[in-house]
Amino acid sequence: MSLWQTTLEALALLISFDAELWEIVAVSFSVSLAAVGFVLLPAILLSFLFAYSHFRGKWLLLSLINTLQAVPTVVIGLLLYMLLSRSGPLGDWQMLFTQKAMILGQMLIGFPILVSMMHGALQSSDRRSVETAMTLGVSIPRIAITMVWETRFPLCAAIIAGFSRIVTEVGCSMMVGGNIMGLTRNIPTAIAMESQKGAFAQGVALGIVLLCLALVLNFLLSSLRGKGYLRT
Repeated sequence: MSLWQTTLEALALLISFDAELWEIVAVSFSVSLAAVGFVLLPAILLSFLFAYSHFRGKWLLLSLINTLQAVPTVVIGLLLYMLLSRSGPLGDWQMLFTQKAMILGQMLIGFPILVSMMHGALQSSDRRSVETAMTLGVSIPRIAITMVWETRFPLCAAIIAGFSRIVTEVGCSMMVGGNIMGLTRNIPTAIAMESQKGAFAQGVALGIVLLCLALVLNFLLSSLRGKGYLRT
């Protein structure tokens, strides 16, 4: 089958709102959005702590966070599989091959990315404003909210980067999710499975969904920045 024919079949699946295809999309987006949502606030708080405070072991912890970004997702999946399997220490949770396990895995993948990128964004801001606010007795929560607002564009970019990383990862999702249709089969695992079977139309259709998502997110950020809602 030619690339042109495959692309036409992929477009037909999208336009016809193929139930199986959009069910995969729904699982992928719901799991990844949940993972980002759970780690977003802790990542902001920890990155704020790294950027504006000094404590013993800070750089060691930062180095660990940065190192975790490079850990292959399949290694994280293997670790979670060993922990959540029946013979593992967390086997009683009965989370293996569920969306909860996928969310947990994607949280572990996305958290160090968000912390590292947000820390860089906050650290590049004007520290004198924070020091002045503390001298004037402004509360820490108010300072944090102000600095998050001042660096909202790079923080949004960090969130998009984290979401993009986890929504496209395949190793961890395959190992702890099991690629079960209607339950844990997401876009990356479906693309991998369909490609192995030689059924490329669905894989191309799902790839188009990811491409459109990337275009929409980048267009939205560019539009907001151009209108002055977000500024570096």
